[in-house]
Amino acid sequence: MMLAAAEILEREKSQLGRIMTLEMGKHIRAAMEEAVKCALGCRFYAQRAAEFLRDEPVETETGTNYIRYQPIGPVLAVMPWNFPFWQVFRFAAPALMAGNVGLLKHASNVPQCALAIEDIFRRAGFPEGAFQTLLIGSEQVPRVIDDSRVMAVTLTGSELAGTQVAAQAGKRIKKSVLELGGSDPFIVMPSANLDAAIKTAVKARTINNGQSCIAAKRFIVAEEIANDFERRFVEGMQALKVGDPMDDSTELGPLATAKIVEDLDGQVRKSVAAGARVLTGGSRLKRPGNYYAPTVLTDISKNAPAYSAELFGPVASLFRVPDVAAAIRLANDTTFGLGASVWTQDDSERDRCIDEIESGLVFVNSMVASDPRLPFGGVKHSGYGRELSVYGIREFVNIKTVSIKTETAKKAGGTE
Repeated sequence: MMLAAAEILEREKSQLGRIMTLEMGKHIRAAMEEAVKCALGCRFYAQRAAEFLRDEPVETETGTNYIRYQPIGPVLAVMPWNFPFWQVFRFAAPALMAGNVGLLKHASNVPQCALAIEDIFRRAGFPEGAFQTLLIGSEQVPRVIDDSRVMAVTLTGSELAGTQVAAQAGKRIKKSVLELGGSDPFIVMPSANLDAAIKTAVKARTINNGQSCIAAKRFIVAEEIANDFERRFVEGMQALKVGDPMDDSTELGPLATAKIVEDLDGQVRKSVAAGARVLTGGSRLKRPGNYYAPTVLTDISKNAPAYSAELFGPVASLFRVPDVAAAIRLANDTTFGLGASVWTQDDSERDRCIDEIESGLVFVNSMVASDPRLPFGGVKHSGYGRELSVYGIREFVNIKTVSIKTETAKKAGGTE
């Protein structure tokens, strides 16, 4: 059934991609690629679930002991709009393969995506009700969590939403997994391949029109190369073609809602008022739609939103540091701890960043990305628990210890 879902996703990627683009504005090519990535996740768990969930023998001094993984039942998934298919499938594929039931409360601006996902699982042959979309508002989520049939909840979304859902689940002593926001650092040291770093930096800041929790947001560059990086990075942001996400030549499309544009512009204005300097952009574009100019800010003070908060749109914060120690301190100077991208050819710098950056993900000489084979999640206010890989499928199971003692004492007659 999960393999059939993968086939549907690939076969209908154009139609499914169009739904995503029409509802939340991502580029049509990226939307189709998202459908294909969901198929990859389905196939990964279809092929690996038996291995991840098989009984694990444990040797002790006596008896037979093993660990058994069993489903826990219905799991509520509260999902966001920015990757409206992938965020759902990276929960649903492992949850269903583990034998659980999925209940989806999707973001209110992507209802067609939510219904399409339910329809994919239905057409793939899953039993009626194995995966259900609940077309409800956020104010009804606590009632669903309170329902005794619901055993756990997972949320991808804002810090505020995560706090509310975790508190509600905690009241009912129910398991929760949270994947929240990020203010990911993108560190560039003098030994880095600067051409590759700059090209990737532009992509890493504007992926999904800048609306990604793992998009690079704070660009922390060694002083030695900062002038060159700044000039070329700003040129790269200015060169982006902004336009209709249905147009294949477009490189940056609209933000998902007018409210997101308003909030982003407010953060930029507050940062400028606190002393930040605009190198390019800095305002919404004067055209129909929810468009914001590709923006780079520098000279950012600690009390500015651009210093450590999450800016959900194509706005980059640029910092200069003297060395790797200062880069790590700045990278960690935020409440978030999701991902980090580090660019260096120096082994000692690489190892320090891997060990000392407070994050759930560290990518060296590449941008942060999710992969079904690798665990995904953060620390600090970026959440807890993990999605994907073996760790993702084991979040919503009963990890049951089984211990069997066998009597072998001989009876008086010499028999056992």
